[in-house]
Amino acid sequence: MNPATRDALLERLCYYDSVVEVGIGHRDDVARPLAQCASVVATDVHDRPTPPGVEFVRDDVTRPTLSVYEGAEALYAICLPPELHRPTRAVARRVGAAFHFTTLGGDQPEIPVTRETLPGTTLFTARERGVAT
Repeated sequence: MNPATRDALLERLCYYDSVVEVGIGHRDDVARPLAQCASVVATDVHDRPTPPGVEFVRDDVTRPTLSVYEGAEALYAICLPPELHRPTRAVARRVGAAFHFTTLGGDQPEIPVTRETLPGTTLFTARERGVAT
């Protein structure tokens, strides 16, 4: 990940005390440094190694174990595919968390969002009844 992109994402996510990354995959570019300023849980449908300070839980956001997300102030995802936008927003709503994400290349969000241009990407924040959450 471009360091300027990572730093801009960290600046926004370090605002929260506890976050969950949905779908960490094989990249810990954000979770690793984020663990220095927040409690971080990373999820994925496959077992993934995570860096020290990042808890990993195997979970599928389309059939979530809500206890994984409860207590998180925000959920975030990097390069989230469109088919996971609605399920992830639903989880965020159920646990009362904000939801921030980036998409794959030119994919557009499948949910109402506010957009923020960051170096190298657009950060989308799910909106609740016309208000960013």
